[in-house]
Amino acid sequence: MDQIADSFDLIIIGGGASGMMASIVAAERGKRVLILEKNKSLGEKLKITGGGRCNITNAEEDIHALLRNYGPAKDFLYSSFSQFSVKDTFAFFESRGLPLVVQARKRAFPASEKAVDVFQTLKRTLDKSGVICKTNCAVTKIRHSKGKIEGVMTNQGEFRADAYILATGGMSHPETGSTGDGFNWLADLGHTVKAATPTIVPLAVEDAWVKTLAGVSLSFMKITFYLDDKKQFSKTGKLLFTHFGLSGPLILNSASKVAELLEAGQVTARIDAYPDTDLGALEDRIIAVFDANKNKALKNVLKEIVPLGTSDAIRTLLPTLDFETKVHSVSKEERKQLVHLLKALPVKIIHLMGYDRAVVADGGVTLEEVDTRTMRSKVLENLYITGDLLHINRPSGGFSLQLCWTTGYVAGNAA
Repeated sequence: MDQIADSFDLIIIGGGASGMMASIVAAERGKRVLILEKNKSLGEKLKITGGGRCNITNAEEDIHALLRNYGPAKDFLYSSFSQFSVKDTFAFFESRGLPLVVQARKRAFPASEKAVDVFQTLKRTLDKSGVICKTNCAVTKIRHSKGKIEGVMTNQGEFRADAYILATGGMSHPETGSTGDGFNWLADLGHTVKAATPTIVPLAVEDAWVKTLAGVSLSFMKITFYLDDKKQFSKTGKLLFTHFGLSGPLILNSASKVAELLEAGQVTARIDAYPDTDLGALEDRIIAVFDANKNKALKNVLKEIVPLGTSDAIRTLLPTLDFETKVHSVSKEERKQLVHLLKALPVKIIHLMGYDRAVVADGGVTLEEVDTRTMRSKVLENLYITGDLLHINRPSGGFSLQLCWTTGYVAGNAA
């Protein structure tokens, strides 16, 4: 085993998106590279990302505009993204036979909309470059001394190299192997590691009416969150009702702020089903529908007033209103009740869903302890850190995978 162990320039722990990118870059520069992966196959999380479609990047080519999506981390990441940008991601995959397409909100996908095609492109490139992969290889300990890693102990023996990249991913989707091992090793190695919270994740709610709409998706909704009945923030976008609560881009991109509010008190929300229409204009619209359907039962014209698929839920939210009554018998006060409800559907947030439903979890090494020009640790001179092991908050929309491609490239190049 020692003879094998001493033959590597670089060992990469973790064969996900950033680990595969790093291995390709290093191997194409002539380095002898070994990937240690505890799963039976590389890229397990990559194969399911984006609901199996793989939102491979965000096609925002202005680096300053792109980096604003990474919050306070933006000041650390300019050098990294200057070395491997969104344009470089497009060039990397398209030059290897994987065309990309850009959809709404600049989200880029493989043209096939199959995440497995992204994985196969990386795997083919990796195999051609001569990278050695050891799967079902679980790391048990990382040996270090005098500011350097000396070796990696695994269930298949010990392996050694001149440099090491830790690319094990964070805490989201533990069924793919992302169980936080890297956080524990980094803490043992002397790094400051922020505890993970699921930051792009659905919300569990108390309200039965929400759960009756499971599977209904509404494309243009506004949600406003309140802490102890005081307004905090609003977002507009696509909303998905589920059997446990709320999901969809609108919710996923609100979750990290909601997490902070939940620590401070009771969180409620109001969903505005017509964010581009004020109360007066919405009432005028409903009056027009009522005037055209005076002799019909209210229940039969409701679908012309409320968002598609929500009629039954609206009826449960207005128990004092008789939906069997004819439209001409609906009073002004009852009509106003309906108008106000559609502008402020009530929701009580219980908690964020867990890591099993998280798209991204934050947490990881603080960026002050990483030289982000090379992704090298400032604690151990031959260790490099990539992807979800870095404490960087970001929204959904391709920003997480771009972070993996960029940090993987930079680390592979530097190591």
